[in-house]
Amino acid sequence: MSITTKISETAKAEIDQWIAKYPSDQKQSAVMQALSIVQAENSGSLTTELMDAVADYLEMPKIAVYEVATFYSMYELKPIGKYKIEVCTNISCGLCDADKILKHLEHRLGVAVGETTSDNKITLREAECLGACVHAPVMQIGKNYYEKLTPEKVDEILEQLN
Repeated sequence: MSITTKISETAKAEIDQWIAKYPSDQKQSAVMQALSIVQAENSGSLTTELMDAVADYLEMPKIAVYEVATFYSMYELKPIGKYKIEVCTNISCGLCDADKILKHLEHRLGVAVGETTSDNKITLREAECLGACVHAPVMQIGKNYYEKLTPEKVDEILEQLN
């Protein structure tokens, strides 16, 4: 049995759409999207077996896939909560009390940065930059951005997570 059977047919079809965007001898250029697709299908994290399957599918060295997966913060190498909350702490957000927002979240959730709540609902992370400086402080949950945060606004957002 091939290791690429670790990738579903649905995921392969989606990866193939990305591969088609590149010259035929450059299919490895789809590695970032392939990792994202496989991660999304596997509870939001990547295992070594899944990264190996991506490498085999894209016909590239396994180490090259590991390098991508470990370099970019969007890839998770261990299970995370249903929701990943990332709070920007870069200069603009930092000047607008991002540290206060992060401390509030830690207290409210009962976890430190990098940890997941005991019910596996929320993983709290610090983000280097979310690119929304004009609306600082900012946090991201999934694909959604929340801007001009206050502790009260954070509480409202947390109440909406199901």
